[in-house]
Amino acid sequence: MWGFKGFPTADSKLARWVLAAEDICFKNAVLSYIFRLGKCIPITRGAGIYQEHMNEALDRLNDGAWLHTFPEGKVSQEDVPIRRLKWGTASLITRAHVTPIVLPIVHHGFEQVMPENYLFGRRPPLPLCNRNISIIVGEPIEFDLPKLRQMALSTTGDLSLSSAGWPSATPWGLDEAAQRCLYTTISETIRTAMERLRAFGKSYLKSKG
Repeated sequence: MWGFKGFPTADSKLARWVLAAEDICFKNAVLSYIFRLGKCIPITRGAGIYQEHMNEALDRLNDGAWLHTFPEGKVSQEDVPIRRLKWGTASLITRAHVTPIVLPIVHHGFEQVMPENYLFGRRPPLPLCNRNISIIVGEPIEFDLPKLRQMALSTTGDLSLSSAGWPSATPWGLDEAAQRCLYTTISETIRTAMERLRAFGKSYLKSKG
């Protein structure tokens, strides 16, 4: 994905960090070594936004590094609107020392490179060649977090929630209800931008075909 012109794939200092599924990319010592060399951070799907390695991802953001996430948190090869995003990306944005700039990216064609139902309901052992791949990069998104935090506090009011693993309050005075509201707002902004790119890419490919 990062081999297209204009991205710093050859410079290890500039190359992206990325959140990667632990059960796929880190299931044995060899894969773990390879993906760690590729600047991948293992994430346990379903373990929540405050799991251990999310703090490692936050450290990379605080170092000023480029961090790539797959905010849907799931592999999807269906040609359908982008589903509700997981809150992990939003939580990293709100907790970073300096608010990151979000660059939405959508791709088409990877489902032809590693189709899930290629042979007897399984993926091919190796990526398939001579497939068309399109990568659409959107406009940067900058979030006004002080304003969004105030809106979250105003919206939730006296609503109180309690769940294991959530901090009872953040340094900005947000309880769990306000945090959920904030994460939802940020996630929906990103999802809307990604869906706009997906629709544009689909229309563009149709016109070229």
